[in-house]
Amino acid sequence: MAHAAPASGGRTSRTAATGPSGLPDVFSLRTHRIASVATPIVLGLVYGYWAAANRRSGGEITGWNLLFGFVTAAAFMVLYVAVREIASRTIREVHAIMWGAFLGGAFGFLYSQSGNTALKSSAMGLVIGAVVFVVLFYRYYTHEDAQGRRIR
Repeated sequence: MAHAAPASGGRTSRTAATGPSGLPDVFSLRTHRIASVATPIVLGLVYGYWAAANRRSGGEITGWNLLFGFVTAAAFMVLYVAVREIASRTIREVHAIMWGAFLGGAFGFLYSQSGNTALKSSAMGLVIGAVVFVVLFYRYYTHEDAQGRRIR
């Protein structure tokens, strides 16, 4: 049996809450807060492990290697949180430059731990940073108006 659509034409009280993008917000505010804390920790630990594994080149795990991994993880976490907090308050050009510099530097550091020269590691970091800058600048440019307000 067919039913008629509501006459009001508006939204009913059962529609999902929408986030800033206009899409339904599936997760609660508590889940978003937990993710904002857990993301830097998980990414930092993965980065620290990766750097320590590159440095030991398949050799045995030593105390100095563990210390290097945890110090690297802590530095990555602090820089990630700083870039995330500061970059979101800047204009799109600076926002993209900050993420490009952070990710390019992080990649160059990882690349240097695998035994490559400083020049080659710097060049690879610059290439990755430039690519990240171009991609993010395009994304921010197409998702903000002239005053820097997000439109989607």
